[in-house]
Amino acid sequence: MPRSCHDDQVPAGSLLTVAIAFTANLAVAVAKSFAAAVTGSASMVAEAAHSWADTGNQVFLLVAERRGGRRPDRHHPYGYGRETYIWSMFAAFCLFTVGSVVSIMHGVQQLTAPEEEANYTIAYVVLALAFVLEGFSFLQALREASRGGRRLKLRTLAYVSRTSNPTLRAVFAEDSAALVGLVLAAGGLALHQVTGQAIWDAIGSIAIGLLLGFVAVFLIIRNGEFLRGQRVSERTRAEVLRRLLDRPSVERVTYLHIEYVGPSQLFLVAAVDIVGDRPEHQVAERLRALEAELEQHENVTEAVLTLATADERNLVP
Repeated sequence: MPRSCHDDQVPAGSLLTVAIAFTANLAVAVAKSFAAAVTGSASMVAEAAHSWADTGNQVFLLVAERRGGRRPDRHHPYGYGRETYIWSMFAAFCLFTVGSVVSIMHGVQQLTAPEEEANYTIAYVVLALAFVLEGFSFLQALREASRGGRRLKLRTLAYVSRTSNPTLRAVFAEDSAALVGLVLAAGGLALHQVTGQAIWDAIGSIAIGLLLGFVAVFLIIRNGEFLRGQRVSERTRAEVLRRLLDRPSVERVTYLHIEYVGPSQLFLVAAVDIVGDRPEHQVAERLRALEAELEQHENVTEAVLTLATADERNLVP
């Protein structure tokens, strides 16, 4: 089965993307925490919480990459790929609780808190440094997503949403939110400085929290869909069907189901009609041989073929 039959593949650079994001977020989190302590800015507190949440998320994603990459065994015949989505779900909950909830709560508290003089210079310097580091991490995720999108002739954002690789989706979404959050924080500080009203800083914190909440919910929903058994796209399904029908020994295909059991790991079930009228034992041997042939592809974890009945409708690519 050729590579074109699959929605996506986990790029070799996924681990590098997560490692770069972890390093950048850790450095940014320390810098933002210092700036938040010195300035007392609500937006800076929100940004510090955001970066610490992102740093924790990268740990979850690194665990996801390691544990999800284990090979199938007797206890887990489909492999451990779905564990990747579980750890990615933990990362999304971390982003929601630590990043979103803390930012919103602190912003609401600051709406009525006594106004304090902020050190704008330190805040702006830290935000600029954070933008550079977060931008470097985002460019790595963007390059990886763009390569995947070009391979499948999809826009980058469409590929990020559809890919079965949760680590790439998480890093891309979190880095995008980080850059937008930095702009929101800078805007809140600038309005505070210009108007003298600290409410703008608090609003910036709330806006950052809402942004993180949106990203977290998106990631939770997508991971949940893959945990429940996400089917491949109709285009991919049609291509797999065509490839099955192109095999000389396959006359008809009457049933085909393909779902993800991990990042780019597929479980395939099909009902086929074997060419000719062979004895039962020869048909069974041919089915097993076809299954083994399909499983030779690196992305097919398991293939199960059964015999079609005469009254079943033929599937057309």
